[in-house]
Amino acid sequence: MRVKRDDLKSLIQTKLQKAGLNAEHAEVAADVLTFADERGIHSHGAMRVEYYAERIAKGGMNTNPDFKFEKTGPATGVFHGDGGNGHTAAKLAMDEAIKMAKESGVAIVGVKDISHSGAISYFTNQAANADLIGFSVCQSDPMVVPFGGAEPYYGTNPIAFAAPSSDGRMITLDMATTVQAWGKILHARSKNESIPNTWAVDGNGEPTTDPLKVNALLPISGPKGYGLAMMVDVLSGVLLGLPFGNKVSSMYENLSEYRKLGQLHIVINPAFFTALTGFKNDITQTMEDLNEIKPAPGFSKVLYPGQNNDVVIEDYKENGIEIVDDIYEYLKSDVIHNNQYDHKNPFAE
Repeated sequence: MRVKRDDLKSLIQTKLQKAGLNAEHAEVAADVLTFADERGIHSHGAMRVEYYAERIAKGGMNTNPDFKFEKTGPATGVFHGDGGNGHTAAKLAMDEAIKMAKESGVAIVGVKDISHSGAISYFTNQAANADLIGFSVCQSDPMVVPFGGAEPYYGTNPIAFAAPSSDGRMITLDMATTVQAWGKILHARSKNESIPNTWAVDGNGEPTTDPLKVNALLPISGPKGYGLAMMVDVLSGVLLGLPFGNKVSSMYENLSEYRKLGQLHIVINPAFFTALTGFKNDITQTMEDLNEIKPAPGFSKVLYPGQNNDVVIEDYKENGIEIVDDIYEYLKSDVIHNNQYDHKNPFAE
């Protein structure tokens, strides 16, 4: 099923409002979710709507939060989310970080007590669109075995980065610290597809290709991904005085309770370190240099980070965004949710 961007965003916004989210927050959430889908990151797009709708309807997201930004230093601050929509809180917090970085050269803003905020490259792109460098990390519920362990402790704990070029493009990175994000498992389930045996393990700690048997995810590159997950947890959890490690609340448990997640934005103003024009020209040169590198066997071209997303966006602009039929039918229906997410095992079907 192919859907035009504006139509998809409208369907998502309408569904979230029917679940109880106010129009302003629903619009931001819909924009973040559509942002993911139009880049082919379907694990963080429309397929998440029913989960959000169920949590909203059951009271697990504050639909009238008292958002507050507390400036704690010349270039630091904390955005208090009050259990509200994570997409909106993270966006507003990045707005504050951008203002400070424009004035001070750098900004570090913690975002605390929020719900899931989706694809975090949305927020680093905010910075890049303002001629700044954006870096963001956030917590996720424990579903990843640490290197050498047999039980989950950390979450997928993603990292995002974006920097502007001289021609409107940007270098972007948005990655989980696991081989794949949990949303990829959900996407495989929704399409009844198998997964590579390097993504996850079953209840016995053995690699599995069946997304329905997944009991925990694997960190990327073993001890390196494990270390990155620890770093993200410290920066977005411990640093903000929030639950950390295996104490982080589950996305799919206790949907009537606020999640209290944390996120950290770091914004750097290149103009405080070098000439902005030269910086952006060098980013463009980096992109061109990478594209000109001799490709390895089996590859037609070396892509700069984020370039594949640009290709997908162009296709979807012309032909519509690809959405699983069942998800599209759910968005069009009057159903708010099917009570399928509120359970104690986040890996259960």
